[in-house]
Amino acid sequence: MQDLKITVIQSDLHWEDTGANLAMFEEKIWQIGQTTDVIVLPEMFTTGFSMNVRKQAEMMNLRTFKWMRQMADQTGALLLGSFMANVHERYYNRLLWMEPGGNFKTYDKRHLFRMSDEHQVYTPGESLLIGHWKGWRICPLVCYDLRFPVWSRNRWNATLKKLSYDLLIYVANWPEVRIHAWETLLKARAIENLSYVVGVNRVGMDGRGVEYTGQSAVIGPKGDAIFSLDGMEAIKTVELSANSLSAYRDRFPAYLDADDFTLEAEAYEERDYLPGLS
Repeated sequence: MQDLKITVIQSDLHWEDTGANLAMFEEKIWQIGQTTDVIVLPEMFTTGFSMNVRKQAEMMNLRTFKWMRQMADQTGALLLGSFMANVHERYYNRLLWMEPGGNFKTYDKRHLFRMSDEHQVYTPGESLLIGHWKGWRICPLVCYDLRFPVWSRNRWNATLKKLSYDLLIYVANWPEVRIHAWETLLKARAIENLSYVVGVNRVGMDGRGVEYTGQSAVIGPKGDAIFSLDGMEAIKTVELSANSLSAYRDRFPAYLDADDFTLEAEAYEERDYLPGLS
């Protein structure tokens, strides 16, 4: 592992306007102004948190997919963000992991926000994604997943002598009315998993009248905020220290005392965890 540069883009979104959002984020990506390893966009970055799937959802390999591939190729960075995916008339809040060169992975949001009827519209995901990038093991999740710590538990593999991941990333449309929970739970996930945690939220008001104030953040494995963005649009790049993470885990190996547990096989698949898998 080497140090990892990660860029978060905290932005307002154009309600249910994919073209406007892709054009806006393309401009913001070129404003980064330096090389970076990972670029993280908010949840449903092409539409906002909409349930209007019949009009807005896209099949794979179309507009958003092609745009993300283009941006990854042009920047040389891993690009992450979620969008509405239509898979044979089943709809998913799908995070797309897009690498330069077109290698990609997907994670479908597991926990659907019933207070906005997301569970009535979308299909829940069935497997966790842990991908490899620049020597780091990265677990990307989506918004409401943050409230469910068992799903994101960083598990010790005694055979490989490694934890499952080094970096946990949440993309979100997390409203201002519950922003204290967002800030608190990001820190909790970092502390309990001895991992860096990145949370990328949006700002502004959506088409339903819901207000968002951002508070995107990068949290260190001790739960300390490396930085946090307030309620304005912003682009921030930070370098995560591989040595600091490794040293802290060596000094404080709480994971060795964690309770053992299992999840249903169909709901927990550490894809790309073992070396050699693409």
